[in-house]
Amino acid sequence: MSASATSPLSSKLHIDRHITYWLRCLKTYLPSHYSSNDNNRLSLAFFTVSALDLLQNLHERTVAQERADYIAWIYHCQHANGGFRGSPATYLGNRTDNRNEKWDPPNLPATYFALLSLLILGDSLQGVRRRETLEWLPTLQREQGGFGEEVIEGRIEGGSDMRFCYCAAGVRWILRGKEGKTMPGGVRDIDVDALVQFINSCESYDHGFADEPYHEAHGGLTYCAIAALALIDRLPEGIRPHKASVEQNRPGTKELRGLPELEKTVQWLVARQLQYDAPKDDDSDSPLESEGPSAPTFEVLRQSVSHSHQPTPPITAQQVLTPPKPIYAGFNGRMNKTADTCYSWWVGGSLTILDRYHLSSPLLNRRFLLNITQKDLLGGFGKMAGAPPDPLHAYFGLTSLAISKEEGLRSIDPVLCVSVQTREFLESLAWWTGEEDEHPKIHAIDVQKSNQISYSDA
Repeated sequence: MSASATSPLSSKLHIDRHITYWLRCLKTYLPSHYSSNDNNRLSLAFFTVSALDLLQNLHERTVAQERADYIAWIYHCQHANGGFRGSPATYLGNRTDNRNEKWDPPNLPATYFALLSLLILGDSLQGVRRRETLEWLPTLQREQGGFGEEVIEGRIEGGSDMRFCYCAAGVRWILRGKEGKTMPGGVRDIDVDALVQFINSCESYDHGFADEPYHEAHGGLTYCAIAALALIDRLPEGIRPHKASVEQNRPGTKELRGLPELEKTVQWLVARQLQYDAPKDDDSDSPLESEGPSAPTFEVLRQSVSHSHQPTPPITAQQVLTPPKPIYAGFNGRMNKTADTCYSWWVGGSLTILDRYHLSSPLLNRRFLLNITQKDLLGGFGKMAGAPPDPLHAYFGLTSLAISKEEGLRSIDPVLCVSVQTREFLESLAWWTGEEDEHPKIHAIDVQKSNQISYSDA
């Protein structure tokens, strides 16, 4: 019988199996159904290296040359005009011309994932085309203040929702340096006020955030909205997750801020946590055991009554007024949806940024993750009970547990969604703090030869 089929009090994160799962993702081929994600390989790479970093096994399970090769591969995805492509698959090399360059544009999410992955691997971003990337960033901003995914033949293409606002804010925060002090001269910044206005316009009637005005609120989009506001220092007064790392507002100015109904947004987030009644069904056929007769779920009560041949005892007033305590409680992303592993991060991370995670039940969420969606045999996490592990849910299962300081995991930065150690490494770099006069010239990396470049172990 697996641990997950016993009392929830025995919940355990199977560190070794999670490490094995992520090493398979890193060093072997992914299953064939991932072929459709070939152009998203940088995102898969980010989940993989960041997960091993959170598990404190990236350097322990890889050698310096391997990490150097991973860094060179990421730089091979860097675009000549700034930003990063999502995969080497679109790189045309010397065959690029005015007719086919539209097939190989830099991609905004890929750029964010590339920068974070380089930092996780210990690269100081000396090879990043910083000026070009910061000049490219404003060209992605739409008229209403949001961001697109790519610029193709002068047109902003791709989505326009909070995901891209978050990625744009993240790229800007990383490359501008501490408080924007090392912003290259003459580079036009994004329109920060327009971005805040767009985010505020997407607040739904119930005070979650949607992809565009008047649409349904969504947990993932709400996280992206909140984290983007954190990165541009436009959360409500007094909430500054990165403290001195973010850009300080000018004295005497009244900056436009997001989350105008902060406590109502918090209330919407807390309401996303819901009781989970179904037993786990992937690794064990053993019946679910509750913590004791005082804490069965509603489903267990229903089954026990329906299968009993004894007369049903009368329901007392005390039973009506005091419902059974839940055993598991995950998070959903929208009203009337079931719990899903990734929303433990999207919602939990949002509450953590706002310093309100204590208003939820981290313990019940931990039991949901470890007893319901953790894959005891394969490692990783699935979307829900019975679902196979996948990199996205396997990663966000770990980040959600890291919020609560799960033993065996590094501390998580709730805004960047990477380890605190990774953020502190960025903040220690001389060019980022402004201790160097200027960021080194950006053309040291020749993308056509990047596979042959050797990097020192950082």
